[in-house]
Amino acid sequence: MNQTRENMTVRLERAVLVSVALPQRPWHGDDPLDELRGLAQTAGANIVGELTQKRQEIVPGTYIGKGKLAELTELCQANDVEVVIFDNDLSPGQVRNLEKATNAKVIDRSELILDIFATRARTIESKLQVELAQLEYSLPRLKRMWTHLSRYKGGIGLRGPGETQLEEDRRLVGLKIRDLKERLRHVQTRRQREVGSRYEEHTVSLVGYTNAGKSTLMNRLTGAGVYVENRLFSTLETRTRQWRLNDWGRVLLSDTVGFIRDLPHHLVASFKATLEEARQARLLLHVVDAANPHAEEHILSVKAVLKEIDCAARPTLLVLNQIDRVQDPSFLQVLQAHHPRAVAVSAFTGQGIDSLCDAVIEMLSADFTHVSIDVDAGNGRVLAYLAAHAEIYRQEFHDNRIKMLGSMPRHLVRHIQEPGVEIAEVNGEMEKAAPANTVTGG
Repeated sequence: MNQTRENMTVRLERAVLVSVALPQRPWHGDDPLDELRGLAQTAGANIVGELTQKRQEIVPGTYIGKGKLAELTELCQANDVEVVIFDNDLSPGQVRNLEKATNAKVIDRSELILDIFATRARTIESKLQVELAQLEYSLPRLKRMWTHLSRYKGGIGLRGPGETQLEEDRRLVGLKIRDLKERLRHVQTRRQREVGSRYEEHTVSLVGYTNAGKSTLMNRLTGAGVYVENRLFSTLETRTRQWRLNDWGRVLLSDTVGFIRDLPHHLVASFKATLEEARQARLLLHVVDAANPHAEEHILSVKAVLKEIDCAARPTLLVLNQIDRVQDPSFLQVLQAHHPRAVAVSAFTGQGIDSLCDAVIEMLSADFTHVSIDVDAGNGRVLAYLAAHAEIYRQEFHDNRIKMLGSMPRHLVRHIQEPGVEIAEVNGEMEKAAPANTVTGG
């Protein structure tokens, strides 16, 4: 049976938050429920209670211990709680047992994030991606709706309408998942063609933890006027705008969906098409909220997701954003000491933006090569291509041929490799000894 957004939503429901710290999953910072509280509020929950517990290992049946479960049950009864939200991922059996004990709906971290994505999805592509992730999440949990069945699949005494309905639901969900994957495959193919068509462009992609200020930075750099909201996951769709860099030219800048700690695997897999911009970008700007006390943990979380989508090896520039909101200067100094190549900016005030532009130009220039090109003077295609994509330092005319010295993006050199064109890479930076229109020889 398909879990729709309506029966997953926590909007306007009275909620209790629960977080369990384990040796392999410790809390970060002084407030272990800070991020979960933000997620729940983004989803629209009315938080009426909070519980935390440290354990060496989980209780297989209920995740939390017996005493804490009794405390949770009492809290739910006293506050007329409708939903319990865990900051941990729960198994279907644990959810079932917790719901039975508390008489309230129980959802885990992954389901909460999926719900937020469902309410924020606007384009057909993002809606398909969220629906696929929700169905893949819900498939092993279908049995929650059939509590009259045994934990065993089939068997004596269980053959009948109940088992038939459950198997039918599983089959229908499986078919729907297959259909969505096929539709998303076409979307991804189209997205790859679209991104691939920009191969000759200088492409830069903004990545980072959710609510790090990526959209505000994009507005500052491009004047795009994209929607900005101080809430988690305000951006789900990739947006690309032109960014004009002084003394450089045009760059295509893309804003992507924000990452988060323990981002559901199904969601990452579903959104790979959307993240194609980041996968193909020549440079990633990893935006960090420098005012957030968990900035270092956020950096590690983003790096983990980048590795999962095969972006770990991409050239990356760390951008310490929102420095106007840093209350303790020593905190920013520590971040800069840990990341000496990072650029500190405020997308809101514009502070540090010139330094960011210079750093981007420097990193994009690192992919340039200095070349000597000898081409027939009548080869209009190659000459036009060089005029559009290369910086020519010197030209020499000999009979009907032109010899040029200049620099161009290394990945574009292959576009002028053809019979009659002689290309040689020049080691070291060439001096701009003469203007590009210098004519010598005869």
